Amino acid sequence: MRIKLKLLVGICSILLILSGCSLSSNDQAEKVKIATLSTSESAIMGNMVKLMIEHYTDEDVEMINNLGSSVVAHQAMVNGDANISASRYTGTDLTGALGQEPIKDPTEAMQKVQTLFKKEYEQTFFDSYGFANTYAFMVTKETAEKYNLKKVSDLRKVAGEMEAGVDNSWMNRPGDGYKSFVKTYGFDFSKVYPMQIGLVYDAVEAGKMDIVLGYTTDGRIASYDLVVLEDDLHFFPPYDCSPLATDALLDNKPEVKKVLQKLVGKVSTDQMQKLNFEADNNLLEPANVAKKFLEKNNYFDEEGGE
Repeated sequence: MRIKLKLLVGICSILLILSGCSLSSNDQAEKVKIATLSTSESAIMGNMVKLMIEHYTDEDVEMINNLGSSVVAHQAMVNGDANISASRYTGTDLTGALGQEPIKDPTEAMQKVQTLFKKEYEQTFFDSYGFANTYAFMVTKETAEKYNLKKVSDLRKVAGEMEAGVDNSWMNRPGDGYKSFVKTYGFDFSKVYPMQIGLVYDAVEAGKMDIVLGYTTDGRIASYDLVVLEDDLHFFPPYDCSPLATDALLDNKPEVKKVLQKLVGKVSTDQMQKLNFEADNNLLEPANVAKKFLEKNNYFDEEGGE
């Protein structure tokens, strides 16, 4: 009798354990998991998405922070480690995750990315937050005034005397890299130095470079009072930023889809630059930057905002 009782207790224990594992697994599958990159911009937008979801729903949101690249973020989504990717860029995903040629028209690029993510990965690439973080040439205010520089074509008369610092990865990029730039604009710089993207702003501000290639939403543009030159020949592809979510998550939690749609068109390029400035220059935590912005805009309620 004791043997049968012990056996029964053992079986019940195993069933409880398995039941617990099953519940834990289901809870994990249902949890909203947001992936962000190791940039202030991605961290800010990830926290903005998190705070919006928590504001409008009862969801328990988990953050997966500091992923090294969009490739890693893409893999996290494919593997199921994340079900929302907070900052995805049309130009990056078009040539990266989707393996397509660059598209210069922003509307066409967005449509292509949205169609292919839906078809190939059963994921929804939302319309843009409202800002694009694309490559742009920039100079100090003094240099812009000295040579009357407003757009990239204005460099033609002085580029041969200038030393440029550019992102390492840009030098050999197909389609929108260095060689294609020279061909499109018809001029070259006296010397071009490949650098880590984070160093270019310091280099031009310190006078070590005459011109650099940076990102349009970087907070250091405002910190160093740099002038961004207009890409008047529209050489660089669009890098409109959007959230990306799995269709499974959106089907199971339609309220999350409504929240993500509330973010469409709500953050301009100038605003994103200021938010990055708060994090990079004023050293505010990205979560606090996001919270401050959302509170100022009443969480984008129809009756509030700027």
